[in-house]
Amino acid sequence: MADKGAQTCFLLVVFLFFRFSAAEIGGREVEILLSLKASVIDRLGSLSSWNSSSDICKWHGISCSNASHVIGIELSGKNLSGSLPPSLFRLPFIQTIKLPNNNFSGPIRIPRGQIPALETLDLSSNILSGEIPSTIGSVTELKSLDLGGNALRGVIPGSITNLKNLRFLTLAGNEISGVILPELGQMKNLEWIYLGYNNLSGRIPAEIGNLSGLNHLDLVYNNLSGEIPSSLGHLSNLHYLFLYQNKLSGLIPLSIYSLRKLISLDLSDNLLSGEISESIIQLQNLEVLQLFSNNLSGPIPRAISSLPRLQVLALWSNRISGEIPENLGYKNNLTVVDLSTNYLTGKIPAGLCSSGRLFKLILFSNSLEGRISEHLSSCRSLQRIRLQDNLLTGELPDEFTKLPLVYYLDLSGNDLSGRIDDRRWRMNSLQMLNLARNRFVGSLPESFGSRKLETLDLSENRFSGRIPASFGGFTELMQLKLSKNQLTGAIPEEIATCKKLVSLDVNRNELSGGIPTALSEMPVLGELDLSENRFSGQIPPDLGKVESLVLVNISYNHLRDGLPLTGAFLAVNSSEVAGNDGLCGGGSGSGLPSCKAGKRPVRWFLLSAAAVSLLLLLVLSAFVALRRRKELQLKKVENEDGVWNLQVFDKRMLNFISVDDVLTTVKEGNAISKGRNGVLYKGQSSVKEFPFAVKELSEISSRSSNFWTEIVGLGNLRHPNIVKLLGICKSGNEGFLVYEYIDGRSLSEVLRGVFGRELGWENRWKIAFGVAKGLRFLHRGSFPAAFQGILLPERIIIDGKGEPHLKLVLPGFPISDSKGFVSSGYVAPEIVESKEVTDKSEIYSFGVLLIELLTGKCTVDPELGAHVSVVEWARYCYSECHLDTWIEPAMKGDVSGHQNEIVKTMSLAIQCTAVDPTARPSTADVLKTLESVGRSDGCWVSRMKFPVPI
Repeated sequence: MADKGAQTCFLLVVFLFFRFSAAEIGGREVEILLSLKASVIDRLGSLSSWNSSSDICKWHGISCSNASHVIGIELSGKNLSGSLPPSLFRLPFIQTIKLPNNNFSGPIRIPRGQIPALETLDLSSNILSGEIPSTIGSVTELKSLDLGGNALRGVIPGSITNLKNLRFLTLAGNEISGVILPELGQMKNLEWIYLGYNNLSGRIPAEIGNLSGLNHLDLVYNNLSGEIPSSLGHLSNLHYLFLYQNKLSGLIPLSIYSLRKLISLDLSDNLLSGEISESIIQLQNLEVLQLFSNNLSGPIPRAISSLPRLQVLALWSNRISGEIPENLGYKNNLTVVDLSTNYLTGKIPAGLCSSGRLFKLILFSNSLEGRISEHLSSCRSLQRIRLQDNLLTGELPDEFTKLPLVYYLDLSGNDLSGRIDDRRWRMNSLQMLNLARNRFVGSLPESFGSRKLETLDLSENRFSGRIPASFGGFTELMQLKLSKNQLTGAIPEEIATCKKLVSLDVNRNELSGGIPTALSEMPVLGELDLSENRFSGQIPPDLGKVESLVLVNISYNHLRDGLPLTGAFLAVNSSEVAGNDGLCGGGSGSGLPSCKAGKRPVRWFLLSAAAVSLLLLLVLSAFVALRRRKELQLKKVENEDGVWNLQVFDKRMLNFISVDDVLTTVKEGNAISKGRNGVLYKGQSSVKEFPFAVKELSEISSRSSNFWTEIVGLGNLRHPNIVKLLGICKSGNEGFLVYEYIDGRSLSEVLRGVFGRELGWENRWKIAFGVAKGLRFLHRGSFPAAFQGILLPERIIIDGKGEPHLKLVLPGFPISDSKGFVSSGYVAPEIVESKEVTDKSEIYSFGVLLIELLTGKCTVDPELGAHVSVVEWARYCYSECHLDTWIEPAMKGDVSGHQNEIVKTMSLAIQCTAVDPTARPSTADVLKTLESVGRSDGCWVSRMKFPVPI
């Protein structure tokens, strides 16, 4: 009995020991997680359930084991910001930490010592800085490490090779430099390596070839040089090999063609040379082959025709010669073929569209000859066709003008002939048609079967007859080129109904009659070339009043009397008006004689009248400015908090905002947000039901001496898509800014929250259009103090009506971390290098914003596959994939009615995110394009509403 009692007592002691130990560990877990909550800013309230009075296993984003210990944290896309406490890695049973797509900043601090259970660490798509800590090597059980899309610098630490269990390694989208460690070849369990979009240099280590289990290898957008190591041919399980946008040279190793499981091979944008081997026939699983922008030569291997799964073939911009394999397409599954800018000869193969899926055929700038085949003419899946600058001959097949999905057709610079008005055009989707520099004859067609036509270039042919009045029905037309033909008659007045027309070029024809006065009513006409025709009579005086007109050429006609003294005619040069014996007047550069008195109003009288008007305007402006300055002068108020100066910029608010209102707002502490620039509070006027926002500025004393002067400049900005600065309240080194209060949410919150899952195409277009209008206002006005630089979704407020409002950057408060500009997917490549912001870098940010609006993908999304950057992913999808594969799911119901508009907007996004800043459009071009998209189907009408209040 005594032994039995002793045994029972012992078991009770053990039970109590483990019970109290478990309780102690549980308490420690609560303490660690509450410290995480205390260190972050939680704008969406995602951590509201985290409190010590509730069960830790029921906290949002927390998963537990059967023993009620924390084993997982998953808080993706919650708009959390702040720093990550090192104690997070001290959770004793933690297996998974996933915090991607947030705004965590500062360094990654992993404490020394073993972290026994952690298998997954995902901190991607934040703004973490500093170096990858060497202590990462102590997380020995780690299987997945994703630090992509941050602002990490330095080199890859050697300790990372201690992670022998690691399967997935993603460090892409940072600023990591140095070389790729050869020791990575010892990490035998690696399946995915993503190191793209960094500053890595040197050679690709041959040791990588030892990773027999590797599935993905992505080293794109670095500065890697030297040859591709032949050892990569040992990666027998490799499915995806991406080495594009580096400085790799030499031949493509023959061993690469032995990677029989390869699905996608992209070695484009390098310095590779030599031929593509016929050994490529071994890649029977290959779906995508992209080798463009290299120095490859020789013929296209016939073996490519035998790759049954090949969908995308992009070999453009090389020195490839010979004929296109005649069997290409018959056994393939082609969707995209781009062989442009090479030295190809022979005919276009008849079987390219045998798959029935080919939607992009790009063969321009070669020496291809022969006729366009009937087989190709019946390819009804085609959407984009570019065959310009070849040696094609013959007539256009009748079926070729009835392809229903083609929106872009360029056949210019060939030797095509025959008539194009003797068949019925049914290209319902056509937006761009270029048949210039051929030998077409006959009359111009009355229609091309499309109401969406934006560019029509029929110049340098042998067309005759009149310009059809039906061209006035092309309401979307922006560019019309009919030069160097044999057209006769007058320009039809109906052309003036093309209100979006920017460029009209009819030079070197036999057109006659007067210049239509209706051209003066075209609101965006910028270029007008009527030269070398038979126009007669006077120049319509109102034509000079068209503000958009910047280039006009009326040389070698029969025009008479004086030039208008306004607009583009004031700056016209002699070559643009020469050959009109009856013309007179103009500026000093016109070369025309002075007009005789009596033939027209005296020029000196007009100039004098203009001078007097200008003087009166200046006097009136000075009076108004003086009065406004008096109204908005600083008001000095002394109270218990000291002496305060209040300046209100909007005179309508003079009686509604007081110093007491501002100071009371701050004391009550109703904070809306916190940031590097200070805290933002919501306030209320004590006089009227009028809400406003107050920003408490920090570190004012360290700002430049003209800080307040620049702030005053911001106060003068007024635009419906810019958050208005209403006033300044300051005392010594303390200061507050008073803004209009926008009742809404940031665009980041809208897109990542429940609202984003319900936003259709029209509302997304409305957001993009509003942001573009705000940017255009800032760029056109050249407001240096208000320059945005990097356009982030967090700085765009969406109100309850779905209208966007841009928050301006304060002078001296750049968007940067402690070591420079934030490295996020919104930052243009040139900013990372030069740290200088330009209007073109802001266009880049806007392009990324468009991509996010259209696809729902954030800057570095976990679902981007082999493409680490959302920009690169978007470029690939736009070129190679069907619309359904990249569009935001919330818009899929809009595809049938708005497909062309969505595709055109994505095209604009691709242009905006060009690597070369000079290739990006201006804000004026962006706004014009979005406006044309909105008008094309009435999606900008007042019926647009948000599905739920923001």
